[in-house]
Amino acid sequence: MRRQAKGFGLVEIMLALALGLVMSHALMRIFISSKSTYLSQASSAGLQEDARFVLSKVVQEIRLAGMFGCLATVRDASAGGQFSAGARAPVEWQAQQQSLTLITAGVGQGGSWHNWEIHTDCVSSATAWTRGRAPRLAEGELMLPIHKQVYRFNPSRSELALNGQPLISNVRAFSVLFGVASGVREPGITHYTDQPDPALIRSVRLTLTLFDPADRTQEQTFNVVAAVRNRLG
Repeated sequence: MRRQAKGFGLVEIMLALALGLVMSHALMRIFISSKSTYLSQASSAGLQEDARFVLSKVVQEIRLAGMFGCLATVRDASAGGQFSAGARAPVEWQAQQQSLTLITAGVGQGGSWHNWEIHTDCVSSATAWTRGRAPRLAEGELMLPIHKQVYRFNPSRSELALNGQPLISNVRAFSVLFGVASGVREPGITHYTDQPDPALIRSVRLTLTLFDPADRTQEQTFNVVAAVRNRLG
């Protein structure tokens, strides 16, 4: 009597292998798609975080630009009169050099690094000194640190630098426009320009475009407008 054969035939084995390959391929595609989506979202979030850090820093300094204490007149005792030269244009954009210069008050009375310091009693006297050359504060005086911040965009290196030191990389473009009024006494903005009369500036619009060097997400452009709190001219 013949025994009944048991097991799988060749056709069944080939069919099982084919189904396994199809399922493995589908799972791999799902995994790759999920990973690609994750990397894209992480890269996009990274660009947004970098832009938020840089733009919030510049906006804070723009709002403090031209704020030189509680008195309108500051006597310049700085070396070579450099404070007065900077104070005449506390916000300056040089389009050809793609450079933004800000003369801005430091946060806090002590200040860490600064170019000048103003000693004032907020009543009758205010004097600007070069850092390191100022006398001791007189009784009743306060010290206000003043910074000169220079942001420069280098297209060849895709980099935005602060005072010659790299601040952020993967920058496609950086530009500045000024919202200006029609007259010195007018508060409203009529148009934007990159060559304004300082006395007519009411706001500053910053545009920053970042890209991912690994091309995991599309480049993103960020815009922010900072109101000018102090007259610049």
